Amino acid sequence: MKAVIFAGGVGTRLWPLSRKKSPKQFEKIIGDKSTLQLATERLLPEFAAEDIYISTGKPYVHLVEEQLPFIPKENIISEPAKRDVGPAVGLIMGHLAQKFPNEPVVILWSDHLVNKTELFKKIIFESGEQIKKQNDQVIFIGQKPRFASENLGWIHIGKKAFSSEGIGFNEFDGFKYRPDAETSKTYFDSKQYCWNLGYFVTSPAFMYSLFKMYAPQVYEVTERIVTSANPADFARQMDAYYPEMPEISFDNAVLEHMDKAQATVVVEDIGWSDIGAWEALKEALEEHRHDNITKGQVMLEDSADCLVYNYEDKKIIVGVDLDDLLVVNTNDALLVAKKSSVTKIKNIVNNFQGTENEHLT
Repeated sequence: MKAVIFAGGVGTRLWPLSRKKSPKQFEKIIGDKSTLQLATERLLPEFAAEDIYISTGKPYVHLVEEQLPFIPKENIISEPAKRDVGPAVGLIMGHLAQKFPNEPVVILWSDHLVNKTELFKKIIFESGEQIKKQNDQVIFIGQKPRFASENLGWIHIGKKAFSSEGIGFNEFDGFKYRPDAETSKTYFDSKQYCWNLGYFVTSPAFMYSLFKMYAPQVYEVTERIVTSANPADFARQMDAYYPEMPEISFDNAVLEHMDKAQATVVVEDIGWSDIGAWEALKEALEEHRHDNITKGQVMLEDSADCLVYNYEDKKIIVGVDLDDLLVVNTNDALLVAKKSSVTKIKNIVNNFQGTENEHLT
């Protein structure tokens, strides 16, 4: 079985820690390891290093090699231009379809937490066994929702299809991307929906065939790249043709068009959290909502429901009577915001473009 971890995003919502030169997945947000390192280590030792692939942007190859020196260099697929997730998935599926067309592959992301690692791996491998039996399908892995999130995608769960080795497989009834507050509460209360993690198990040949059917422009450009006979040709073809890819999300390119009968869903509590934004990181680490989450030299008095991260060793942050705040201090920028205002961070960083603060992006 193969695994692909996508590590190409910039992560503006985790500014000022996450920057273009070193996005969130390469930073030490939790403990002393990056989320990319944590995501990769979750697969070991059941996955051999040569069975793990990393998809990233060309500027970040050196970071991947530094943080994951055990991953073969030929397994690091670097895109020379940003073209959204659709082309990135199409490329890696086309590449793997050349070598392992019908072998199960799991798609994962580098900026998530999964606390129940053993259950997570059991789901992956049992889904892989199902793909071996029927390789023209997609098995989505969903998280039982903990609350009515407006910031995540949701999967509509159909009736129970079958069970295998204690893992239940349900019919797939469709997606909804970031529903409004009222709709997300309805989904949560119905118990007929789960959070869409973007994790799935399939075969490269089948997924690549869906690109051929529903996203022909992505497929045609990918074909010109992946038919290269050796690594040097592959790299040259990538530089030459990848910029011609359309900018399109994976959902728009493929998932919204595929036949629902070709997919099933596994829904479990795997202790998953998306830590792509500061308020999501706090939710992932807290035991109770009123807890304070801190890192570095921080002292809080009569404060609650705050995340305070200090990345300067020679400075202490002291907070008094704080509530519902995000405070993140780096050596060149300080963020102070309400948790509910985190979506505005991206706009502020985008407004730095073309100004004297552009170096902070």
